[in-house]
Amino acid sequence: MSSNASTKGAAAQDVQFNTVRAVMSSMPAPIDGMATVHEALERMREEQVYSLVVKRRRPGDEYGLIVVSDIANKVIAENRSPDRVNVYEIMSKPVVTVSADMEIKYAIRLLGRFGLSRGVVVDGNEAVGFITLTDMVFRFYEHEAVRREPPG
Repeated sequence: MSSNASTKGAAAQDVQFNTVRAVMSSMPAPIDGMATVHEALERMREEQVYSLVVKRRRPGDEYGLIVVSDIANKVIAENRSPDRVNVYEIMSKPVVTVSADMEIKYAIRLLGRFGLSRGVVVDGNEAVGFITLTDMVFRFYEHEAVRREPPG
């Protein structure tokens, strides 16, 4: 194999390793917006996650997101009953979505621009996972550290 071909192959692997897909966490199936907060909490506990994507209601609709802090601030802190509050009442919608094939450095910039700590990862038009700013920053740092090491 020529030096040029091996350089291109290494570059392709480098980009693949450094994409959102390589760092994202898979997610449980989206929850319905009509579910109660109690049901969302149970699902989070079962799945051991701190956020859930909320299903789209129709084609062309956007995904929603409910996170533990939404529940803390909009239900518990306001003395509302988790059994009487629906997910759609407290979720964020629309949410920033990040392509699974986006390079990590651009996803970091995107979330940073909006002051967000997480985003929903999409492949095509389907939600496939979550990404956190923390996970991406550490992966980017590790990747850059490897690139800076002297060969040999």
